[in-house]
Amino acid sequence: MSRRQRSNEVCADCSVPDPHWASINRGVLICDECCSVHRSLGRHLSQVRHLKHTPWPPTLLQMVQTLYNNGANSIWEHSLLDPSSIMSGKRKANPQDKVHPNKTDFIRAKYQMLAFVHRLPCRDDDSVTAKDLSKQLHSSVRTGNLETCLRLLSLGAQANFFNPEKGNTPLHVAAKAGQILQAELLAVYGADPGTPDSNGKTPIDYARQGGHIELADRLVEIQHELTDRLSFYLCGRKPDHKNGQHYIIPQIADSSLDVSELAKAAKKKLQSLSNHLFEELAMDVYDEVDRRETDAVWLATQNHSTLVTETTVVPFLPVNPEYSSTRNQGRQKLARFNAHEFATLVIDILSDAKRRQQGNSVSASKENVELILKSITSQHSNESQDNDQPDYDSVASDEDADLESVSSKANRKKSMDSDLSDGSITVQEFLDVKNALVASEAKIQQLMKVNNNLSDELRIMQKKASKLEKQNSVPDSDYDNAVSYSDLDDTGSGRKGRQRSAGWQGEVSIPEIGDTDANPSSVLPSTEDVIRKTEQITKNIQELLRAAQENKHDRPLERESIRRLRHSLGCFSTLVPLQPLTLQQPDPTSCYIPCSERIHVAVTEMAALFPKKPRSEMVRTSLRLLTSSAHRLQSECKKTIPVESSAMTDIQLVTQQVIQCAYDIAKAAKQLVTITTKENNN
Repeated sequence: MSRRQRSNEVCADCSVPDPHWASINRGVLICDECCSVHRSLGRHLSQVRHLKHTPWPPTLLQMVQTLYNNGANSIWEHSLLDPSSIMSGKRKANPQDKVHPNKTDFIRAKYQMLAFVHRLPCRDDDSVTAKDLSKQLHSSVRTGNLETCLRLLSLGAQANFFNPEKGNTPLHVAAKAGQILQAELLAVYGADPGTPDSNGKTPIDYARQGGHIELADRLVEIQHELTDRLSFYLCGRKPDHKNGQHYIIPQIADSSLDVSELAKAAKKKLQSLSNHLFEELAMDVYDEVDRRETDAVWLATQNHSTLVTETTVVPFLPVNPEYSSTRNQGRQKLARFNAHEFATLVIDILSDAKRRQQGNSVSASKENVELILKSITSQHSNESQDNDQPDYDSVASDEDADLESVSSKANRKKSMDSDLSDGSITVQEFLDVKNALVASEAKIQQLMKVNNNLSDELRIMQKKASKLEKQNSVPDSDYDNAVSYSDLDDTGSGRKGRQRSAGWQGEVSIPEIGDTDANPSSVLPSTEDVIRKTEQITKNIQELLRAAQENKHDRPLERESIRRLRHSLGCFSTLVPLQPLTLQQPDPTSCYIPCSERIHVAVTEMAALFPKKPRSEMVRTSLRLLTSSAHRLQSECKKTIPVESSAMTDIQLVTQQVIQCAYDIAKAAKQLVTITTKENNN
């Protein structure tokens, strides 16, 4: 596509210029923010791929660009083009809308509910309507009109429809006519290049017979797309189908790690699956590979310069309502596999797919496989950290997914060893027991955290009540000299900060008692001053994050919180990369208290820039969140001091609370920067 055409492209969902992602099955281009929502919908609703940083088959990319240029988006927004839709309150999302809930609600209505698609007149028998649409599709694919076929598919036409009168499928017709873009579209919607017609010929046969060699070769690639994608994920290579090589089965360089009884038992159970169940598992693993690869591209291409991001994280495969609850649970648990475990599963699936395709028995001799000397663990080290997420024992909804705690890898492996010791149990029984175990552990951890959180809240409320009593006893004239919660350094800036921001200390952020003479002020500090103080806060949180990262390296739930904070403080993505723990390190929690004190000083100085009684409710709310979070941060960090008379402190829980407080401080700082920038520019 020419540069001039690219400059005219806009996001199909919110009209942001220069979109970088494509939804293949919808035939539209989308921006980063809308892509995050598309990813949360699942591949069954939107298959997203980056336009530049993902390898594309040339004809597939051409198909998407052709649909986009020919107005495929109007298929999904048909009713919005009607002038009466403006009167009814329906409107398209715009670039200024927030991702949540504005863009999210619109995108879900557009693609999940198909709320704006043109509806056919209602009929008594939906199957008759689908059959009629499929016959129209069968006739249309011989032409180059892609958008007509996409419209029929959006209304319910079946890409694999077998026409009893013609004795073939739409893909046979497209192959005969040499319509390679139509073949790409049909394949995206599930058409099978290996389906024979009434004469026993496949679309590949008709493409070669008609001299459409490029189309025939592409159909062969589509036929092996699943195994090709799995091989490419492991070793970065695809088979050479033109020369008869249809499978590449890598082997982990350190094969000694994969000879355990657990691995052998798992492989036997995989081989014992019926073809139907094996196909389902292979498709689920394919979707997980797509999620992990897209995740890697997503993290590499995002702009982490903003303090807080609204984009959606996809830590596991979204729910597909067409699948059973059990299958959805199994799909979600694939995200728990680390790089080595997942690579082993992919290799086993590749090996068994080849065995089943060639009709070999389970006891057949092992084929020679290509030894990939490159370490799989090294290749996927970053991905392992990003994708070793907690699993979900109950099928989570797309709108509300609550993270559950998971057991450690050692406990998980021990549990799996015990479950697989009896060869007579089925895979389903094993998964059921495993699900019950993880559910119990998750509930225990959740109850413990709730109990600790309630205790923390009680302490905070007690301190708040004590502070209110002190403020009520302070005369009006002495209010500005009230003592803050923490002792600041006796520097000039520290004394000045105390005098100007006494009303912002702790939980009581706006002094309404003893300050009745002060009038609300609409004067805000300069944007430069606020940004400078925000940078000081960010720098101190950075050091705190290093300590939290070291203390929480092997716990997926807390690592997700650290990654969320790193997204909030974008500079951390480059300044503080996740590193494995080394031996003989000092206690990471030892620097919690000095870090929290410096953060408290920086927060106090930032709050001092603002009037004691701002007129704006948003400013008051943000300042309240900023100062109260800084105070809570100090309280949490003080818990790391060992006290002989008290019970042992749960350092893991304290670190989790420290991360949350730091996130709230960053969020409040970002809000204040945004507010002052907007007000000072007006």
